[in-house]
Amino acid sequence: MKKHITQRIGFGVLWFCMIATLFFLGSIIYFIAIRGAGVLSWQFLTDVPRKAMTAGGIAPAIVGTFYLTMGAIVFALPLGVACAIYLNEYSPKGFIVNIIRMSINNLAGVPSVVFGLFGLALFVKFFKFGVSILSGSLTLGILVLPLIISATQEALMAVPQSLREASLALGATHWQTIKRIVLPNALPGILTGVILSIGRIAGETAPILFTAATFYRRGYPKGIFDEVMALPYHIYALMTEGTHPDKQTAIAYGCALILLLLVLMISTVAVIIRQRQRRINA
Repeated sequence: MKKHITQRIGFGVLWFCMIATLFFLGSIIYFIAIRGAGVLSWQFLTDVPRKAMTAGGIAPAIVGTFYLTMGAIVFALPLGVACAIYLNEYSPKGFIVNIIRMSINNLAGVPSVVFGLFGLALFVKFFKFGVSILSGSLTLGILVLPLIISATQEALMAVPQSLREASLALGATHWQTIKRIVLPNALPGILTGVILSIGRIAGETAPILFTAATFYRRGYPKGIFDEVMALPYHIYALMTEGTHPDKQTAIAYGCALILLLLVLMISTVAVIIRQRQRRINA
């Protein structure tokens, strides 16, 4: 009888935590949607800002956010996966490898403003890329690199060791086993890390504040060395600067809603790819 009571209490706590999480998540989405939906229109999505950020649209900021997000993923994903493969499949087990793994985990907790200052010093000043899409993408890529490495390592470790042994027993090399057996089975877990990384990249303000973002730009970037508008920084600028707070606040909520929808759209594509890969592996 006591065990059943304990089990019911445990399930009750789990249900309460789940409901509370969904409540707060739904409240945030509802709050942003209610305040931001009023300014949404085709002109808002396709036009450039006008009249001191009190009219027009946010098209350059949407394009800039997409460029920075895709650039960071293109840089961080191959590097993170390669690093995780080496640490999990090739590196000798020992003290040095444990230190490296601990350092990667610690980097995941470093405040994003520190990465922004690092990107300013290295990419903007030392390599002379300037305030540009390239500097911002590289900085954001380094920001999410620990997350991708950790997620990929977990996915690789989840692949049964028996699959590796069977492949090696059939005459495959170590690399062939990783390429044809381990990576396809670990791909859903890797994509989970990518989804989490996309959400963080798209919403970061501090790193692009120093390396990529500009308050206002009349047109669209023409190359990777151009500075760019981005939704997170645009929201920050609208809420902290300007002389028309009543109009700018409404636009800021509209930007927040678009940013949320953009992240959901990119994440949905990654989730679809992950589900298809799971069906293939099954």
